[in-house]
Amino acid sequence: MNDAADVLAAFKTYYETATLSDVTDPNLVYNLKAKLDATGHYDDFEVDRVVAVELNPDAKQSELVAAVEPVVDRLHRTYKAAQERLAVATAKYDESGAETAQQELDALRQFQRDMAAFQRLYTYLSQIFDYGNTAVEKRAIFFRHVLRLLEFGREREGIDLSKVVLTHHTLKNRGKQPMPLGEGEAPSLEPITEAGSGIVQEKQKALLHEIIQRVNELFEGDLTDQDKLVYVNDVIKGKLLESEKLVVQANNNTKEQFANSPDLKTEILNAVMSALDAHTAMSTQALNSETVRDGLKDVLLGPARLYETLRQRGTADEEEMKPST
Repeated sequence: MNDAADVLAAFKTYYETATLSDVTDPNLVYNLKAKLDATGHYDDFEVDRVVAVELNPDAKQSELVAAVEPVVDRLHRTYKAAQERLAVATAKYDESGAETAQQELDALRQFQRDMAAFQRLYTYLSQIFDYGNTAVEKRAIFFRHVLRLLEFGREREGIDLSKVVLTHHTLKNRGKQPMPLGEGEAPSLEPITEAGSGIVQEKQKALLHEIIQRVNELFEGDLTDQDKLVYVNDVIKGKLLESEKLVVQANNNTKEQFANSPDLKTEILNAVMSALDAHTAMSTQALNSETVRDGLKDVLLGPARLYETLRQRGTADEEEMKPST
């Protein structure tokens, strides 16, 4: 899926040696600590309470949860209250109120990102620099446990795809590309210049009917009857005729038994996937619709005469295997 030049550039950075173009400032950890402390979402007592449990070898998990939960619960309630204010302001067409509520939500999500950034930055820089600062290490411990329980920012808007499971995929060999790693200059790695400076990006949104329209466009287009005939009778049928499993089943079962074979459904799906590159529009529709695949099966067993052709092939194979007299 990637351009060969991009792959080459990425690998050249690390091919022989990785070089930093500048020095990472160790004070970035202190800057980010000050930014997080200034939010007011926690205090030193709450940090110390979590650290004390973490460093106590006899402490129980329930004690750690009890130490962290008040902070997390307060953040969740603050986030939920801002969501409710945003909903009310939006319903009342209060642009100022909606903007204020949205800014609160964005600030909370940024706070979550900053804690994660602090953890990554401290873990990396503490291996190089001796901070000698207990307050910094305490926050690294505190933030790690807060982040484990903090869930806002993971909400899904619109269609919930959380339970979508990838069931099939296909790989294609697209040839080889020359990648002379030893030639030319290798790019340098950029140092960490500023942590916690990101901004909350607005999620890309689209109305459901717009999504449906875009998807339907994939299934429509300039498809002639001849296109469909070739796709079913030549492409799909041709690939199914290559299946030794179907040859054996067609040769040893009635047509009704063959039609009910689960292997037939599987082989039709595999044939659709194999034809995906050459016939993207129809293959995509067939992959996304069992109704379409059932229709393909009816056509294949009817006018396309898949069963009869498989039996003929099976009979021919048996004839070839008979010893000559």
